Amino acid sequence: QVSVMESGGGLVQAGGSLRLSCSASRSTISINDVAWYRQAPGKQRELVARISRQGSTTFADSVKGRFAISRDNAAKTVTVYLQMNSLKPEDTAIYYCNAPASDTLVWWPWGQGTQVTVSS
Repeated sequence: QVSVMESGGGLVQAGGSLRLSCSASRSTISINDVAWYRQAPGKQRELVARISRQGSTTFADSVKGRFAISRDNAAKTVTVYLQMNSLKPEDTAIYYCNAPASDTLVWWPWGQGTQVTVSS
């Protein structure tokens, strides 16, 4: 069973920065892409940033130019980071990481996520 743990969230003022970390251990599947998702109150979970094993990245339009994603690969542990700069109140959400298998499916069980709150 894969264990996913996100960390690094917190309360920050608009314009500030945070760096989120996610560790997925005991993965027995060779994962190509990993991604950060977020879910704001009353909204559906959305994909924020995605990175391939080779380092290719894609971002949601709402975070382009402000967020960066990176990853470290080990034998059975994947660590993925999300550097968030110039944060806005609309970035407030619970942030999760996972490995997308399709547009709607993911490989790992969802972790508890990490709360990011941006005050205006």
